[in-house]
Amino acid sequence: MDSSKKPRVTILDKPASRGKQEVSLSVFALLFSEMIQYSQNRVRSVAELQTKLSEFGFSVGSRVVDLLIVREKGNKREIKVLNILLFIKVQLWKALFGKEADKLEQASDDDKIYYIIEKEPVISTYICVPKDKGSLNCAAFAAGIVEAVLNFSNFPCKVTAHWHKGTTLMIKFDESVIARDKMVA
Repeated sequence: MDSSKKPRVTILDKPASRGKQEVSLSVFALLFSEMIQYSQNRVRSVAELQTKLSEFGFSVGSRVVDLLIVREKGNKREIKVLNILLFIKVQLWKALFGKEADKLEQASDDDKIYYIIEKEPVISTYICVPKDKGSLNCAAFAAGIVEAVLNFSNFPCKVTAHWHKGTTLMIKFDESVIARDKMVA
């Protein structure tokens, strides 16, 4: 046996480095468009299509959460609601869309509800919604990503996409999250 042979290096042996951070917007638009068309052929209503896009996003978010926590946070998880929301607004948004989300707001009448507002979302830049699907909000994909990141970070919630001040992701936390946040404070 030759002792000069190098041991085989697997993907698990490589560091979780950043690598190339940018994906071509046209490639993303093509893949996202194909995802929408694929889903559209398998559903009957706009609500079902948005649910399907949210499920796709949840799948992406469940995979990206650990990678970002290792890269950006040094394996340290957030325990406060505001800190995890700022992590999503800044680090997650930059990793996915190349820029921070425009705004993070809390509802004035409900302490369980927060909003992430994106005036011109990258996700729907090249999407033309047909008249028969006028209420379709493709940001349901981003809502699914955010929901997965929060749920896998132990902040159970439901995230939905709405048209308000651009695209608004409404995050509604479980009561247990708000109670835990008040105890930690």
